[in-house]
Amino acid sequence: MLWRRRRKWNAEIAPDEIFLDAATSTSFNRDQFEGRLEKPLTRRTYVSLMIVIAGLISVLLLRAGQLEIVQGKAFAAESANNSLAVTTLFASRGAIVDVNGVPLAENVSHSDGSVTRYYALPSMGQIMGYVSYPKKDAHGNYYDTKESGIAGLEAQYNSLLSGTNGQLLAERDALGHIRSEGDIVPPQPGKTLRLSVNANLEELFARALQNVTVQQGFVAGAGVIMDVHTGAVQAIVSYPSYDPNVMSNGGPASAIAAYNTDPGHPFLDHAVQGVYTPGSIVKPFEAAGALTDGVITPETTIDDTGLLTIKDPYHPGQVFRYTGWKALGLVTVRQAIAWSSDVFFYTVGGGFGPIKGLGINRLDYWYRQFGLGTTTGIDLPGEASGLVPSPAWKQQVFGSPWYLGDTYFTAIGQYGMQVTPIQMVRATAAVANGGTLYTPTLLAGQKALGTPVAASPSALQVVREGMRLGVTGTTLIGRINLPYLAVAAKTGTAQVGSQNQYDNTWVEGFFPYDHPQYAFSVVLERGPSGAGEDAVWVMQQLFDALYAENSPYVGGTSTSTDVLASSTVPALTGG
Repeated sequence: MLWRRRRKWNAEIAPDEIFLDAATSTSFNRDQFEGRLEKPLTRRTYVSLMIVIAGLISVLLLRAGQLEIVQGKAFAAESANNSLAVTTLFASRGAIVDVNGVPLAENVSHSDGSVTRYYALPSMGQIMGYVSYPKKDAHGNYYDTKESGIAGLEAQYNSLLSGTNGQLLAERDALGHIRSEGDIVPPQPGKTLRLSVNANLEELFARALQNVTVQQGFVAGAGVIMDVHTGAVQAIVSYPSYDPNVMSNGGPASAIAAYNTDPGHPFLDHAVQGVYTPGSIVKPFEAAGALTDGVITPETTIDDTGLLTIKDPYHPGQVFRYTGWKALGLVTVRQAIAWSSDVFFYTVGGGFGPIKGLGINRLDYWYRQFGLGTTTGIDLPGEASGLVPSPAWKQQVFGSPWYLGDTYFTAIGQYGMQVTPIQMVRATAAVANGGTLYTPTLLAGQKALGTPVAASPSALQVVREGMRLGVTGTTLIGRINLPYLAVAAKTGTAQVGSQNQYDNTWVEGFFPYDHPQYAFSVVLERGPSGAGEDAVWVMQQLFDALYAENSPYVGGTSTSTDVLASSTVPALTGG
């Protein structure tokens, strides 16, 4: 065939080519292969090369099969265990310190490498709150890498305190050993939270509150001391409290169980979340409004006979009787504040005889001017707003109209009124400073935010004089008529319980009288009927303890207020 003929022809060497190579062979460079006859590779060479390549491919396929099929699972497990892992580097939580830098909450390192939160003043449990630590599963791996604030300031400022966790990239072998470490993202520690409170004052206040609460048979109590010119809270206490160290550590279980069954409700911040009938402590604010509106003057006198009698317009011959706590005779507004005349404030609030009275709408207005019935804006979670009753509220809740008697009872802080200790210290501070209602703050150096109260300066001066007279001119608040400190105050008592078998007792005030700097409020909850002015005892014990250590709060010169209190007040007792 043609292809065979061509192949045979191509294999022949022409005679002239032979002679040409022979003739020129002497002039060619044989080292460069000139003058040689080149021959193609043989079939045997190609076959041998193919066999070698096939053998190599077979070896590779066999090895791959062994690795993938025979030993695949073992190598896969080893690969999974010998892998890159991200390790969390926990950020250090920021400390909480008092105004002088005294630690109130800080981190403590233990010998096993763990870090826990320590709270120096367990009595501040509701204020400080507590933390929830990062959590591990049964294999010791973290499934929750956050240290979170629970309740109180720990929750309110969690983002500031918690910082940001870091990361470490590490390679571990099947035995868990670190073979190499890669990039590190460093943790960012939380910031320190500096409070306006004074740790020494806080501890003394808490001891005095607990002593009186326990000794006089009350179930709970609370108190606040605030700077009247800035709204900065100097001390805030609530009893009973829980120990945040116990709550953070999750035990002992018996202690947590006792908290849950305590009738004083330790988890309730009584100073901010507790609402109480105020009783007579609202009278200074009503007086300021009545003087400003011209309902009365400083010289107006009302005859307190101990009883106010009103004819029933719907039932001829029948009357309503509104009693006072005592017949006090003719009293001015200063004396009515000092002696807490119910008849005077019935008349001023609802009107009687020639005195028109404020009426419920203006009474509501003035209470709200001093911040009652609304939250104060303090930087603590869960603040209660309290309640100022009104005709609309009564219609909505009870489905009945408003009567004059409802106004009378609201005028003496009864009926449906509900307030918190933080509201009352704020309102009292507005009286003391001349008419600015400040937002209470707990952070040191925080900008003061205040709104003006519509009461006239002269009306507020009369009210301050009446509150001072309450301390110096009567036996009701005489326990804080102190030789070393001029205090102005007002007390109040509200009967509570299904049969009025308990008393809530209040005191509010400011000091020093001539140049007011601090306001205070204290409430004791559900004591025995007739407990009267027991809340005053708390302030008496506190003032005496401060005086004993020459504290600047009572005019002393001591500079040792940056350490926790000494034993000038008896040690805390009870739960």
